[in-house]
Parts: sequence; structure tokens; C-alpha cells
Amino acid sequence: MFRWKKDKKKEEQLTIDERMKRVKQGEVPEHIAIIMDGNGRWAKKRALPRIAGHHEGMKTVRRTTKLANELGVKALTVYAFSTENWKRPKDEVDYLLRLPEEFLGTFLPELIEENVRVQIIGDQEKLPLHTVKAVSTALEKTKHNDGLVLNFALNYGSRAEILEGIKQVAKDIEEGSLEVGDLSEERFSSYLMTKGLKDPDLLIRTSGEIRLSNFMLWQLAYTEFYFTDVLWPDFDADHFIDALEVYQGRSRRFGGV
Repeated sequence: MFRWKKDKKKEEQLTIDERMKRVKQGEVPEHIAIIMDGNGRWAKKRALPRIAGHHEGMKTVRRTTKLANELGVKALTVYAFSTENWKRPKDEVDYLLRLPEEFLGTFLPELIEENVRVQIIGDQEKLPLHTVKAVSTALEKTKHNDGLVLNFALNYGSRAEILEGIKQVAKDIEEGSLEVGDLSEERFSSYLMTKGLKDPDLLIRTSGEIRLSNFMLWQLAYTEFYFTDVLWPDFDADHFIDALEVYQGRSRRFGGV
């Protein structure tokens, strides 16, 4: 596993604004995907209920979105609720599915002002009505914005996404609208929920876990991975810039020399 250790003495000499200015001078990833992990552990360390960690994590989504937008990132995909998260205790699931309503209810005016467009990937049919309504309102009110895309992965699972894509391919071949020989990686990508979005350049996962957890398995084929022990609610501007600096220090060859 790659662990980033910054020179604290050197970085203490630079303000956040100075570090951001320096990052802007380099290659900023167009699409960043984030597995937001560690909310529960953050709460446990403080003898708080797990939902307190999720509430604090929502604030981190807000500030990370603002930072990404300011840095010129084109798309930010956040793993908000997976198809496996239904296995958690009911009160925690209920709270998690209330968060989009709370987050978008308070943050939507800022998103509109900052020209951010909200998108969602995942199976919405199984979501409660209040969650769908909150997301639908955000989609409608930001649909004309052409800045950063804030893409929520909500009730999302990559295996299910790929399987549905395969089923649709098979259907199109059967109906004659697609020839087998015309199916390419690029064409298949158009059958996925992320169609229209560039594959992520950078994946960030917090809390020290080193796995993909059924997240964007097709799309992350050539993505740069950044893992940090920092718990998601503690992930601040310095940590975000750390990830981008590591990204800028890597050489992306996509299988070439």
C-alpha cells in the first residue's frame, strides 16, 4: 500500500491558498471518485452514536465539493450508499437515507450559486420516496449548470451496474440495434450509469481500508489510487491537497512505456 508522508516542516510554511495555487499549476484530475469511509469509527472514538459520524461526514462532502470546484475539478463522484449498506442496522440505514434530503436541503442554494450540477448513479427504485424527492429536486434545479458535476452513488453496486449493462447489450443485439462486432470498450461504457462522465483519474479512500467495495469496477481500470488512514469526517483541505499532490507526482502511462 502507498502511504503518503508529507514533510510537515515544509508544508507548515505554506497556507492552504498557497498550496491550492501550486496544485492549480499542475495537472488537476478531471474526475475524482471518493470512497468516504470511517464515519462510524470517528463517532466511536468520541463515544457518539454512528449517525453522528455520518452527520459530520456530510459536512466533509460539502467542503470537499467546494474545494474541488475551486481547483477546477470537472466531476466528483462520492460513494454515499452501497447496495450492501442495507445490511446495516435499520436505524442507521434510515438515517443514511435521510442524509441526501438534509444535505441537499441546506446545500442546494450554494450548489446553484457555484454552478454545480447534481447527478446520481444507482438503483433509485429501492430508495424511499423522501430520498428520491430530494434528489429529483436537486437534479431539476441544477440541470442547466455546467460547472462541476457532483455525482452521488446512491444504492449503487458496480457488479449490478455491469450486469444490467450486459443485459441491455444482449437485448440490443437480439433486437438488431447492435452488432456483436460493433461492441467495444467505449460502446459498452455507454451502457453503464456513468455514461457521459470521463472515467475517474483519481480514487481516494479514507480510513485505512484498502479495497474497492464494489465501487466503479469497470471505470477504475486505469485510475490512480490514494489511500489514507484519515477518517472521512477529519478529511480536510490539507488532506485533499495531499492526495492531489501525490497524483501530480505520478506518471500515468496507461499500459504504455
